[in-house]
Amino acid sequence: MAKRVSIIHGAVCLAVGITSVTPAFAGGLERGGYNIDQLFDTSRFTMDTAATFVAPQRKLKNVVDTSPASGGNLNGRPNSADDSESYWVPRIGFKAGLTDDIDCLADYSQPWGAHTKPGTNWAGANENVETKVRSNNYALTCSYKFDVGQGQLRLIGGGFYQELSGFKEREVAPTAVGRLDLEGDGWGWRAGVAYEIPEYALRASLVYNSAVKLNDITGTLDLSQVAALGRPVVGVYGAQDMPDSLEFKFQSGIAPDWLALGSVKWTDWSQFTTIPFYCRTATPGLCAAGGQATSLDLGYRDGWTVSGGIGHKFNDQWSGAVTVTWDRGTSQGFGSQTDTWTLGAGLQRAINENVDWRIAGAIGVLTSGSSSQRTIDGAALGNGVSYDFGNDIVAAVSTSLKVKF
Repeated sequence: MAKRVSIIHGAVCLAVGITSVTPAFAGGLERGGYNIDQLFDTSRFTMDTAATFVAPQRKLKNVVDTSPASGGNLNGRPNSADDSESYWVPRIGFKAGLTDDIDCLADYSQPWGAHTKPGTNWAGANENVETKVRSNNYALTCSYKFDVGQGQLRLIGGGFYQELSGFKEREVAPTAVGRLDLEGDGWGWRAGVAYEIPEYALRASLVYNSAVKLNDITGTLDLSQVAALGRPVVGVYGAQDMPDSLEFKFQSGIAPDWLALGSVKWTDWSQFTTIPFYCRTATPGLCAAGGQATSLDLGYRDGWTVSGGIGHKFNDQWSGAVTVTWDRGTSQGFGSQTDTWTLGAGLQRAINENVDWRIAGAIGVLTSGSSSQRTIDGAALGNGVSYDFGNDIVAAVSTSLKVKF
């Protein structure tokens, strides 16, 4: 019995600490992603709060304005730029064991986001001055477990409401910056299954998160700096689904106080090629009512994230873990989202029987590449600028506090 208790208590501490850091490095617009690990906590009630700070260091070089006629020749400006901005990813969750077999988790997170800000003083300002995407996700997920064989089978289901907003600025005429502001919201659902053998700290789970249909994205295209068009501010609309995903996670005790863990996740970013937006009213020189005013060009492919690691319980107060994660870049020769390799480590301290504190960090390599004009799914993308980038560093630190009773 002593061996069984030792493995279980170690496993509970180890699986969460650093795995929450690495999704913030994933491709596409991923920030915190979806995380329902708290649902499996063995305590009857838990509150878990976490904050992750991420500092990517992507630098663009050898930048060339490849369409100087459209917005003025920018090749006299610097041919390098710092493309990335640091950001925070918060999360808070409340889990309740409603019965011995039914658990529910209510949580707030920010699954999607982006922030690049190279500014106007670079040769690619006709492609991007600043882009920022924000999200809010409110979710309720429940599970029902029952005995099957040596362990327990858990059926998982839930739903979430999601809000998206953001803007993009770029130079559209000499010294004139245009700005596109957008917002939308929608609903999604999740379903999954997990199998657990507590005696060996074994858990395997497969969870699908549906797409979120943003069927009514609204916003404005602000061209008030463009005198040639009469300085219009135009109402625009569009539609886009946020991606569905499928994630498999596995963990198992491999010796007293030792745990192995891993995961594989697929995310449907390939639907983000180009997103058109249309004028609500006719605007001379720009578009007719219902005509395309502008677009967001992303050119993504599907994302894959693979992670593996090992954890150890040192004593009754301290446990730790180390993971290695590979994320396949979503860019296809247009954009700077290449493969990322990340090494993460974390510690957890049991302050008392009701409170756990965790701190985790990660450092990764954003691999090198280049961006230029590409035709992706029939859309010509990246005809305004080309650039290269080397192997860059990304770092993150996360802290969290869990109260259980």
